[in-house]
Amino acid sequence: MATTLEVLASGYGLLEGPRVDDHNRLYFSDVPNGGVYRRSPNGEIETLIPGRKGVGGIAINQGGGFVCSGRGLIYWNEATRTSRNLFTEWEGRPLKGLNDLQPDDHGSVFVGSLEFDALSDQKPVPGNLFRVDPDGIVTKLWEGIEVTNGLGFSPDRKLLYHADSTTQAVWAYDVQPDRTVKDRRVFAKIPEGWPDGLAVDAEGGVVVATVKSGEVVRFKPNGTIDYRHKIPAKFVTSLTFGGKDLRDLYIVTADNTDDKDKKGTIFRTRSEIPGLAVPKAKFN
Repeated sequence: MATTLEVLASGYGLLEGPRVDDHNRLYFSDVPNGGVYRRSPNGEIETLIPGRKGVGGIAINQGGGFVCSGRGLIYWNEATRTSRNLFTEWEGRPLKGLNDLQPDDHGSVFVGSLEFDALSDQKPVPGNLFRVDPDGIVTKLWEGIEVTNGLGFSPDRKLLYHADSTTQAVWAYDVQPDRTVKDRRVFAKIPEGWPDGLAVDAEGGVVVATVKSGEVVRFKPNGTIDYRHKIPAKFVTSLTFGGKDLRDLYIVTADNTDDKDKKGTIFRTRSEIPGLAVPKAKFN
């Protein structure tokens, strides 16, 4: 990871959910203030869904639009600029919130639930990991996750990585042929702070944004630390790869220690190792 950080945008609250589409446009959300936004390569930023709060994850959708979280899971249609609900309740009760998410090669979305306000001082109430399929079927895959955050698959798709923030660990599951998961275990412990969003690179490394310690940490596929890079923010919330060579690393935050008035900031740097291309969701 290069030491040079370029500031692309600032002045937001807690930024989350960064994803880059085929046109090299960056999607992101502002969790407390609301809104899903898109930044074009020329720097223009447009509001796609004004006011939507709690969006912790975004997935680019095949054929246009995107899927994002919030109180529930929705699909936003690029052509009509309208949204429809995909997943809003479980076992007869409304969802309290969904956070980060990750599509798989089938176009399904793996997403974790929040059962409490994660930005408060409340004691964590464990949530679940779900898989939402394009046909509308929802499968609960795991339970007892304290604060669900970043998700990502290994290059061979045999492992699913999952940040569970208050455990200070990134966990790994074995992905089964039927796309359920088993044998959840600690993949890596964060040296300082809490793990938030993550991205997997082409060599199978897991790059993690850390809250409180203000850094980006890359773990090798064996779970050992490759590097730790400080970012000028205490709350580094998420990251994603983009660009034609997938070596642009976008990092989003909830603050800026170089200039506190900049608040939530989008940084861009270059990675020596390309990112792993993220599959697209397949909803319509």
